[in-house]
Amino acid sequence: MSGITPQVTAVARQNVPVRYMTVGDSMTIGAAGDYTWRYRLWQHLSGLGPVEFTGPHSALHEGSPAYGDPAFPAAARRHLAGWGEGWLHHAPRIGDAVARYAPDVLLISLGLIDLGFYTCPEQTLANAHRFLAAARAARPSVRAVLLPVIPNVRAATDAPFAAQVSHFNALLAGAVAELTTPASPLVLAVPPTDWDLTRDTYDGTHPSAPGEHRLAAAFADALHTAWSLGAPYPAPLAAQV
Repeated sequence: MSGITPQVTAVARQNVPVRYMTVGDSMTIGAAGDYTWRYRLWQHLSGLGPVEFTGPHSALHEGSPAYGDPAFPAAARRHLAGWGEGWLHHAPRIGDAVARYAPDVLLISLGLIDLGFYTCPEQTLANAHRFLAAARAARPSVRAVLLPVIPNVRAATDAPFAAQVSHFNALLAGAVAELTTPASPLVLAVPPTDWDLTRDTYDGTHPSAPGEHRLAAAFADALHTAWSLGAPYPAPLAAQV
């Protein structure tokens, strides 16, 4: 239980739902027909205790409501993610979103868009700092799990881009260690060690069903290890399709 904030402990003991907000890009929002890793994580956590997913959006890309599971509850679909959006785009809006929806935990998967189209690793890190400062200003007790950038097909063929991804991930790890506080702890999730572009994506970037499970597992395992929230994700992941 080391590192668990009093607020998280109190929520768990009182059987009050933990409020999660997922923040991300196209890998998080998903497209028509996707289950999304958000769904996989909700399915896992909701079977273990009261949880609530919150945020200003609920649809997939282009406003589609066509999730892979039509029975995915409307309330559990809530998120703060957008196709083609990165730290650069979310930093100016996260303060308002946190103030309005009061998440206990932010689950963040950002950076690929920034590095691919907008900013170098150092600039991307600066926007991550802006994001975290705004979130904390809105809710000083908010905590966050941050997933390093998962290299996509471009990184497999573009060595300079792959180096930028690796460099940013190292910078992000340092920032998480530097910026974490007892009141507002940060955790760096462990990315899937066996990520396979052919199996885990359907186009070299966006997660297929096996990839969705691997991303959900990265967040679930971080939540359990850091704060004893939920439980480790079921294994073997190959069986989770």
